[in-house]
Amino acid sequence: MAKYYSKLMESVASKEFTISGEIDPPKGSNRKVIEHQTELLKPHCVAANVTDNPLGIVIMNTLAPCVIMQEMGLEAIYQATCRDRNRIALQSDVLGAAALGMKNILALSGDHTVMGDHPQAKPVFDLDSVQLTAAIRGLVNGHDMAGKELDVAPQMHIGVALSPGLEPIEPEIIKFEKKIEAGAEFAQTQCVYDTKVLERILDLTSHLDIPILPGIAPLKSVGMAKFMAKNVPGVTIPDEMLKELVESKDIKETTINITAQLIADIKDLGFPGVHIMPVGMDAEVGEMIKRSGVR
Repeated sequence: MAKYYSKLMESVASKEFTISGEIDPPKGSNRKVIEHQTELLKPHCVAANVTDNPLGIVIMNTLAPCVIMQEMGLEAIYQATCRDRNRIALQSDVLGAAALGMKNILALSGDHTVMGDHPQAKPVFDLDSVQLTAAIRGLVNGHDMAGKELDVAPQMHIGVALSPGLEPIEPEIIKFEKKIEAGAEFAQTQCVYDTKVLERILDLTSHLDIPILPGIAPLKSVGMAKFMAKNVPGVTIPDEMLKELVESKDIKETTINITAQLIADIKDLGFPGVHIMPVGMDAEVGEMIKRSGVR
């Protein structure tokens, strides 16, 4: 029987429909922001990611919120990105995170610095996400990238990202296969709103034995929907979904209903769970899940 260190992986292995969430650290040092989001997500999610300076924008680092969350009883998914750290710093951070109780880690490339509020910052990218996955697997197996033995190896499950809507999709699948070969154990996708995209990714990954949690973020407005469709690679918004938002008399209710239907569709298609990125709608996550009928 496989050994699982985390509630997240235990949930996936149990065949229960697994829901992970996401915490957005504040632009500042206010831990109450983390505590508030944690209280809202804890009843509904088995674990939650903490974003690591998304879009290259300076916010509180990922580790501190992870510790706060776990102190409050919500399991963390620690993010490690290649953008800001070389292989020494990345491995060092993983060891420190493990010492502080992190049991899940998401290995990411990270958004380029030119996208953020410090475009003059020098990106590192000493490793790519495949190499980072392999480096973490090495640490879990008891040695660093130089082959030096660790006195205590971290006990962590390694997750990776997948962008199911990219065109052409074949290079993304090849990279995903390499991540699995490097040691990935679960995957979370970028935002998906089109069931046809979900069906395609199921077909293209049917030969791979890894749980995939499709990512969704509530479309809080028509403007957000149009922005994501135009600016986020691989994201398509179905015409009927956009029409529903445009014609809405109560945008919050419509957003909740659309998200609930997506969650239901993801379960009906046979995915083992879903990754919800609340984007400020943390208080509505419970209602979205309730209306979806997956629980």
